[in-house]
Amino acid sequence: MAPPSVVTFVLAGGAGSRLRALTRDRAKPAVPFGAGYHLVDFALSNAANSGFRDVWVIQQFHPVSLGAHLRSGRPWDLDRLDGGLLVLHPSQGTGRDGFHSGTTDALWKQVEPLRRAAPEVTRVVSADAVYRLDYEAIVRDHLASFAEVTMVTTRVDPRDAGRYGVVEVDDDGAVTAYSHKPEDPSSDLVCAEIFVFNTAALISRLEAAHEEALTAGDGDPGDLGENVLPAMVAAGHARQWRHDGYWRDVGTVASYWAGHMDLLGEPPVHELDVPGWPLRTASSFSGPARTGPKAEVTRSLLGRGAVILGMVEHSVIGPGVVVEHGAVVRDSVILPGAVVRAGARVGTAVVDSGVEVPVDARIGEHQAGAGEATVQVALLSHAQDGPRPSGFTLRAGEMDPPVDEDRRT
Repeated sequence: MAPPSVVTFVLAGGAGSRLRALTRDRAKPAVPFGAGYHLVDFALSNAANSGFRDVWVIQQFHPVSLGAHLRSGRPWDLDRLDGGLLVLHPSQGTGRDGFHSGTTDALWKQVEPLRRAAPEVTRVVSADAVYRLDYEAIVRDHLASFAEVTMVTTRVDPRDAGRYGVVEVDDDGAVTAYSHKPEDPSSDLVCAEIFVFNTAALISRLEAAHEEALTAGDGDPGDLGENVLPAMVAAGHARQWRHDGYWRDVGTVASYWAGHMDLLGEPPVHELDVPGWPLRTASSFSGPARTGPKAEVTRSLLGRGAVILGMVEHSVIGPGVVVEHGAVVRDSVILPGAVVRAGARVGTAVVDSGVEVPVDARIGEHQAGAGEATVQVALLSHAQDGPRPSGFTLRAGEMDPPVDEDRRT
């Protein structure tokens, strides 16, 4: 049987407000992860490893930070004359102009190129979760079912279910109910923000949602979970694909830190790169990590070009990081290019790229099983004339006033 024609949309334009400590100067999909990767690498690598080569990335906030990483798409085998990587930006003069306001609007603005491409199915994925998944198997199952949409579902901590689209399913896998970020979730089964749509049905639903928004007078169709998905479920045209493997949304500081800690267990809860399913990325760092004569490194991941002269315990160290003699890093995530000076102690923290932790400074504490309120974030300080290379500010991971989740575009 001939392979199905598939276009994959990667929704990579959201403001990243829930992870705002790390998205002040970069797009959320461009946030580093796992000692050498970026969040967008998971969606792109899953597509490449599944054999799909038409990938359209929708950008909006801080596009340069993500564009610099994507470049031509070569690491994911997307630098092709036929198909490959297509980066989509807000535009004028198309009849579907301006910045998008949510995931429905982001896809509606791309209806015309999607109509011209005319794929059998359209896969839509977010770019802020860590997981490994064979998209091809989901597409095959979707085509055999004749559904309008197949939603990838997974189970989460019941206390967190209200952050997602909560679903109910019958014994045959049909989705019988869908609730978008409910205050009182009916279950812990949620959408993993991975969808396979019948293309014609998706276009029809997007157009209908846009018309409804115009009729309502605000012109904002919102998110897929507010219109397109509920309509498909109500019509009896939605099915689930259950993902029982590892999946973690890393869209908050606490979950981002916890996702890194998942990489460090014995055995790890999740492994980034496994035989036959490589996690691909583009990197400007080269050369191996190096340790000094008095370095102590235990239960940690080290990125390319890192130099460890002090102590690193149960931590993830990004490319080009320097930990000087006498410095101690525990239960922490140090992002690319940061420097931890001699005598400094970093515990239960995320240190952003480019931060220089001064001599003998203290960040956070060493607390096993740290919770949301104990994760500290060290950010590069900004003066009126630009960043201070040797300065940093601290933010508590989840202690700022609550804000609504960003629309996940």
